[in-house]
Amino acid sequence: MKIIPLSEGAFTVDKTKQFVPFVLNKDDLQQRPIGSLLVEIQPFAIITSKDILVIDTGLGFTNDNGILQIHQNLLDNGIDPADVTKVLLSHLHKDHSGGISKEEILSKQRTLSFPKATYYVNKDELNFALSTGKPSFIPEDFSILQNAEQVRLTEGNGTIDGYIDYEVTGAHSPYHQVFKINGDGQTIFFGGDVAPQLQQMKNRFIAKYDYDGKKCMELRQQWWQQGQQDKWTFLFYHDIKSPVFSFK
Repeated sequence: MKIIPLSEGAFTVDKTKQFVPFVLNKDDLQQRPIGSLLVEIQPFAIITSKDILVIDTGLGFTNDNGILQIHQNLLDNGIDPADVTKVLLSHLHKDHSGGISKEEILSKQRTLSFPKATYYVNKDELNFALSTGKPSFIPEDFSILQNAEQVRLTEGNGTIDGYIDYEVTGAHSPYHQVFKINGDGQTIFFGGDVAPQLQQMKNRFIAKYDYDGKKCMELRQQWWQQGQQDKWTFLFYHDIKSPVFSFK
């Protein structure tokens, strides 16, 4: 399987939930509001023998040409967004769901950003995000999921097409889910925002911004031990330096 990080860049985010671009070799974190976190925004594409997968969809920002950043990143890696076959969604916070849909210039109607893909999202997460709204969620980005034919609403734990396992963990948000992709003798694990950065896997870290920080910490320890034992490859959505880590 081939893993392609689709970095949208570094950002700081504080209690206002606004993601402000941060230039690593230029900006000073100390000049940002107290409590600002420095994070990467990094969806992933994975090419398997069966699919072209996209895992989470970034902020939904567009470039100067009006092209979705996640689309441009795919194109830069030789992938036509129309060829994506599955979109896996860990949860619907705005930095993970912004690229789910896009607004058409002429009609002003929203369409799914990956027209031939099947989208997988937890049913309770979708309902919770729609009812909760801003600032953590932007319903107009993902409300299209309610009625689109190519959406599969997952419930609990299960398996997609025999090789993609999903599990509801909660912890970061009430209905957050994680994915484990198996193929070619390899296991790729995406822990979403329960396991967003490599350093958090190695320390007993409890974050105040998590729905259940203690459970997040416990899950990270569990996954790290299992990953070491079974030689997993980890994907880290918010890691500035290490988007991919593999136990050999």
